[in-house]
Amino acid sequence: MQGTYKLYGSEISYFTGKVRSYLRWKNLPFEEILSDARVFKEIILPRVGFPVIPVVLTPEDDCLQDSTDIIDELERRHPGPSIYPATPRQRLAALLLEVYGDEWLVIPAMHYRWHHNREWAMRAFGELSAPDASPDEQFAIGSKRAEPFANAAVLLGAEPHMHAAIESSYERLLAELSGHFENHPFLFGDRPSIGDIGLIGPLYAHQYRDPWTGRHMRERAPLVAQWVERMQNPEPLAGAFLDDDVVLDSLIPVLKRMFSEQMPVLADSSRRVREWMADNPVKPLPRAIGFHEFTLNGQRGKRIIRPYSLWMLQRARDYYQSLEGQDRAAVDALLLRADGDAFRNFEDPPRLARAGLSVKPA
Repeated sequence: MQGTYKLYGSEISYFTGKVRSYLRWKNLPFEEILSDARVFKEIILPRVGFPVIPVVLTPEDDCLQDSTDIIDELERRHPGPSIYPATPRQRLAALLLEVYGDEWLVIPAMHYRWHHNREWAMRAFGELSAPDASPDEQFAIGSKRAEPFANAAVLLGAEPHMHAAIESSYERLLAELSGHFENHPFLFGDRPSIGDIGLIGPLYAHQYRDPWTGRHMRERAPLVAQWVERMQNPEPLAGAFLDDDVVLDSLIPVLKRMFSEQMPVLADSSRRVREWMADNPVKPLPRAIGFHEFTLNGQRGKRIIRPYSLWMLQRARDYYQSLEGQDRAAVDALLLRADGDAFRNFEDPPRLARAGLSVKPA
């Protein structure tokens, strides 16, 4: 008999939303446990060593951390129908969109939460940390606990002069996704992929649930809001990916957006990480290694360089480099359609392995 998993997380957590949707579609029995201050002190810190959610405890009491590693380990344990498409174009596109959701949409997610929903978010953090406290106490606790997250919005690129560019890019993304979801329930057919799972983190926990942004999504992009709702309550193990490894034309604008906005940042991050690793052989990398410039909708800003993003991209790069013959040709044709030459010609850093919240030389 299959045991029950324990998911330690919260509704306001970006990456808890990703794991929760996966568990529901995969039809794995789980109990979600609100990660208040006591849970952090008694469960998460002793088991993980640092404060982070989501965390999953397996029926065998194994502790899993990091949404991507959690999902990959559960896929290994429960092979069945998979969120990873088996065919090359769909699989690579899904992996790329996971990177986009995890590592780039964090910019609008953090911007909207802390520059449009700030007071609500501070109260929500207080309710999470101290559910039995008074509203005033919760707000004081939440304000203190949320401060690092609020500051992270600017560190990730949401400086005041970048707000209009971030919002314009996000609204165009909503329009592009709306065009796709007009005819298809998920990215690659009638079932979620790892690409859908990657996008649901920001688009549920921040953009759908936070009050200002939720109203904005439902008014401006109701088809995206309906996709979020499908992802929150998917029919377990149901549906199929499109036949013949089709990546629909309606998805190409989203891939083009990823390549035009995120790939230059990843390329410069790779250059900076290669330099850092040459100067610091063997050492784990810090979570950030300084700042670099980026461009969004013609506006120039700066943001921290996050080596972890390259570990996420490495998964897509590994898959791409494993392809040969007709499979490689099919994927190259897809990348050509999506203006993806920067990915094809990407200069990888030395191989990376995840190390807590950052990475280390593999």
